Amino acid sequence: MTTVTLNKQSKKAKVKGMMDNVMEQFNSAADYIELHPNIRKILSITNNEIVVHFPVKMDNGDVEIFTGYRVQHNNALGPYKGGLRYHPTVDIDAARALAMWMTWKTSLAGLPYGGGKGGIQLDPSKYSHGELERITRRFTFALADNIGPEHDIPAPDVNTNSQTMAWMADTYMSTRPPAERTANQHVVTGKPDGSGGLEGRDRATGYGVFLTIKFWCERNNEKLENKKFIVQGFGNVGYWASHFLEKEGAKLVAVQDASGSIRNSNGIKVEDLFNYTKINNGGVTGFPESFDLDNEKFFTSECDICIPAALGNQITKENASLIKAKLIAEGANGPTNVEGEKILLERGVTIIPDILCNSGGVVGSYFEWLQNRNGELWQLDEVIAKLDKKILESFNKVFEYSNRESMDLRTAAYCIAIKRIEKAYIQRGIFP
Repeated sequence: MTTVTLNKQSKKAKVKGMMDNVMEQFNSAADYIELHPNIRKILSITNNEIVVHFPVKMDNGDVEIFTGYRVQHNNALGPYKGGLRYHPTVDIDAARALAMWMTWKTSLAGLPYGGGKGGIQLDPSKYSHGELERITRRFTFALADNIGPEHDIPAPDVNTNSQTMAWMADTYMSTRPPAERTANQHVVTGKPDGSGGLEGRDRATGYGVFLTIKFWCERNNEKLENKKFIVQGFGNVGYWASHFLEKEGAKLVAVQDASGSIRNSNGIKVEDLFNYTKINNGGVTGFPESFDLDNEKFFTSECDICIPAALGNQITKENASLIKAKLIAEGANGPTNVEGEKILLERGVTIIPDILCNSGGVVGSYFEWLQNRNGELWQLDEVIAKLDKKILESFNKVFEYSNRESMDLRTAAYCIAIKRIEKAYIQRGIFP
């Protein structure tokens, strides 16, 4: 489990920026499509906000109190869906912003889901494996009445992984009556292959990032071969996106993570770097086939494609004008704030928005949910083929809407996502 800490802003500044970003993006699209005022009111707030405080006994016998969050933004299209992250910046406002982004993401992907998000405010690097298991199980127990396979389905996010999800699933199922336990396996997604997980779920988000870049190049009559790209965050998303881009002939030239930044204009071998991080506490610094780079200079690296795949608010008005890339592919949620985006768009830089670019993860989660629900086992080639089809459908809708309406890809994606939710409310009406 790799801890990600990149943004140097205070927690207060970060959270305020995330909420401002998601609301400004929402309101801009809502204005454009002339969203019904009543539906705008509903989508501007969350449905439910759960805060739990729970005690956990540490390895030394001391008891520590943790605070966990789960925000359920909207479920007009289906059960709440979204990740749980373990990070010091997690709080109710951050969870609100991330839950709203999930609502737009699942809607855009055409999934029968709404949006939710949450996590625990902690730095997982400070706790042992056993402590993290007890923290996760106690958090799951505290949330048990607020999640469920047909109500709210968590998944991995920053600093959580398939092991975290296995602990959650086991704990949740243990709280159910014996006859219902196996029927609740799909309460979470992102589980290990041997515990109901989907083969290929580990790479789904990064693969989706790669696919959207590939589709964009094809639509613009460009080839990925020899394109130079940089990646911020070399965890699950950054690694797999890099893996597939390199297979297409693109060249990784700079990487930044919590340990620092590295660069090699001649190219960094993705698998060699990945193997190095496994023996270097997950960090990229010191990789032999590179030289260290000042963190402030990372975004100034010469490249064609930039993939921010770490945390939110990484591209801002302070550094947006320094970015050399002509294409930004948002592997993380909310990595570009509103001010930074305006600068990039004015400079002619294309941004593949997060709710499209990194949607492979939630699409993969949907496949896992279906697999568990139907008692099936899907093979990797079947999963990849389904991801290809689903993400291409979403990309084409956004690209064509963007061209037709002469707008940026993010606004186009939001318009499509919000219109689908609006349609559901118009057809169903408001109770009572």
